[in-house]
Order: sequence, then structure tokens, then C-alpha cells
Amino acid sequence: MHATLRAMIVAAALGAAVAPLLAAVVPPVQAQNAPTAVSIDNFIFTPQTLTVKAGTAVTWANKDDIPHGIAWMKNAFTKSKALDTDDSYSLTFTTPGTYAYFCYLHPHMTGTVVVEAATDDAAH
Repeated sequence: MHATLRAMIVAAALGAAVAPLLAAVVPPVQAQNAPTAVSIDNFIFTPQTLTVKAGTAVTWANKDDIPHGIAWMKNAFTKSKALDTDDSYSLTFTTPGTYAYFCYLHPHMTGTVVVEAATDDAAH
């Protein structure tokens, strides 16, 4: 019984010592892939240019009183359905590049998503 208790105490002590080190070294996965929002309000995409890492989900939320829709220059992605007030559209970007988009109901409304590689530059 004493050996089991001793093993449990040692395991707990090692876990307590190692946990802060792992927390400092291993970044949380959710933080890297957290959704990023673009607001549609007063016929403007805000922010107009958004820079994200590959693997990030971007969500457009319509705050205007009229419908808007997201379409992509060069048909990079399938366009969204028309978004009524408080509707949203999400897309996960997996490939680095610059993606221009516009509102297909109001083509003067434009925006850009810049997708960077997901690798950490500090490793180079």
C-alpha cells in the first residue's frame, strides 16, 4: 500500500512540475483556428482587409437592414446565399493567398482576405 501511495505522490508532483512547462511550449489549438468576424454594416465590410492564418474560419455577419451576399473574384469559392439582417456566412481558408470578394447584390462593396501560412515564422 505504501508503494502505491508513494507512486501516486511522485506522479502528482511530476505532473505539477511539468504542466506549466507544457502550457508555455504548446499553443492552444483553438486560439490558432478561432473564427474571425467581418461585419457588414452601412454597405461596408469591416474590416475591409482581413489577414488570417491558414485553417482560420472567417464569418461574415450582416448587420444591415437589407440583404447582402458574398461572391469571390475569379470564382475562388462558391458564393453565399443572400444574407438577411443578422444572417451569417462562414468559410474556412486552408490555402495561403489573397482572396478578393464583393457583395453580388451591391458590387461596389468589396473586401479582401489575406491568408498566410499556418507555420510559425519563429522556427526559421
